Amino acid sequence: MNTFKNIVVILATLLYSSCNESSFLKEKPLDFFSPENSMITKEHFETSLNYLYNQTRYIFCNIDVGTRMAFYYATDFAFNVTDYYNPRQLNDYVNKMVPTDGVTKTIWKETYKLVSNANVILNRINMPNEVEESDKNVIIAEAKFFRAFAYRILAHLYGGVPLILEEISVPRRDYVRATREEVYNQICQDLEEAALMLPDIDNAKDGQVNKQLAQHLLAEIYICLKRYDDAVTMASNVIDYPGLGLMTERFGSRKDEEGDVYWDLFRLNNQNRSSGNTEALWVMQYDYQNPASEKYEMTKWIVPMYKNVMLTQLDENGKEEQVTAFVDITDGKGGNGAAWIQPTDHFFIDIWAKGSDNDIRNSQYNIIRDVKIDNPKSQAFGKWLVKDGYAAGIDPIRIWFPIITKYSRVGNYPEDLWKKDNNGNPMVTAFGEHILISTANQSYKDEYYFRLAETYLLRAEAYIMKNDIANATKDINVIRSRAHADLASENEVDIYYLLDERLRELYFEETRMLTLCRMGRLVEMNRKYNPKTGATIYDYHNLWPIPYSEIERNTEAVLEQNPGYN
Repeated sequence: MNTFKNIVVILATLLYSSCNESSFLKEKPLDFFSPENSMITKEHFETSLNYLYNQTRYIFCNIDVGTRMAFYYATDFAFNVTDYYNPRQLNDYVNKMVPTDGVTKTIWKETYKLVSNANVILNRINMPNEVEESDKNVIIAEAKFFRAFAYRILAHLYGGVPLILEEISVPRRDYVRATREEVYNQICQDLEEAALMLPDIDNAKDGQVNKQLAQHLLAEIYICLKRYDDAVTMASNVIDYPGLGLMTERFGSRKDEEGDVYWDLFRLNNQNRSSGNTEALWVMQYDYQNPASEKYEMTKWIVPMYKNVMLTQLDENGKEEQVTAFVDITDGKGGNGAAWIQPTDHFFIDIWAKGSDNDIRNSQYNIIRDVKIDNPKSQAFGKWLVKDGYAAGIDPIRIWFPIITKYSRVGNYPEDLWKKDNNGNPMVTAFGEHILISTANQSYKDEYYFRLAETYLLRAEAYIMKNDIANATKDINVIRSRAHADLASENEVDIYYLLDERLRELYFEETRMLTLCRMGRLVEMNRKYNPKTGATIYDYHNLWPIPYSEIERNTEAVLEQNPGYN
């Protein structure tokens, strides 16, 4: 009994003292990672920077597919194929692009993660640590680049958004929106400071952000701020840098095969400077069969479901029967497509109608518009699907449309994706194409974020906006000359010609949604060239809605909604 009383007295004493010692409840992490114990050394900060690279890749590659596709479709370029006949997703703007939709919420949330984690790095680098001063500059520069990159996405899509420039250590519910101009000015400040400290591109590792990349994005943001002379100057800094230049001759891993230099740009191992490519500004790195390397399923999104093409013929008894046109999915036809995104007729037809007969960007190597029927059971075996008229009765939605090869290892899929017969031999079609297993639906290679070709087009845009059509035409013709297309004349160059040239050069590379939103032309171009989305889009859709969940939780201040989204 006395022992029990002594224990009670000891516990009471401890409880009493704990109420008077605030430090007793202060957490000091010892056995788990936190900013306090994991941002001390240079290696710690590099790990944190690696997260920013991974998060950027996640935004464009691995958030749910409906969200990822929104960067490309529901524009003048493409529409959602899976919901074509019963419109939803962004084929139905008025009912999908609303403040409660998951697409707008997810992109907002995941992009602000970049902001938040960049701010942690920028805050912690100024606290006591073991990082050398010379290394701090590069760490600061990379973090500021990613913060600017994130706000670029947010400002283009949503307009003015909350500017958060400090590490958030306690929950806040008092955010207010800065103006779009204020956000663009902050992006400029971050990129200008980053450009001073980032390494030149020829001193950066493959995939690392660099000075010329920061300058490229600065040129775009200067255009947004109507600082057109500054945009021209900044783009010129990139274009004139001695270590950069458009690729104009065949190069790389498959230069001895049939093809052209534009095709070479997108072949395996040809994207990085280490492989001799002087055009790439920033390349998304991929390591095959490395689980830490996020897969990129663009092939799955954009290749048609050609394996489902059915042809009608008469059997030996004169009765109609249906047979598949193709024996299976193959490497020669781009792999296993699910056709989630389909380009518009504006892309497939309109933009190539004039002066593009020899344009290699529209060559048979880059856009496969016809294929041979390879099923020996078909009476049309060996005939051309389109030229010989067999495509006429095929549903053009999802099942068959031209195959874009940028994001496919056409004719060069990894051997472990080849189908094998019972003897372990690779299975091939009668025309020598390897038959593939169903998971052959990714690019399996490095991919571009930005190329120098776009820098020329940004400078051309700045020239157009300052009514210097002569110089704009010169820049556009640099790109068209490399493509072997007819040169543009000054009397046809305007902002619409530029938008078409961006499609011709950057199809599926450019996040078309960001381009049209930043230019305020999303509604106009949908109405002109996308009959599916153009019928459902309203003027206010040039900006995306602020997610309602963000407005609802912001209880201590008013987070204003964009006009039209009541």
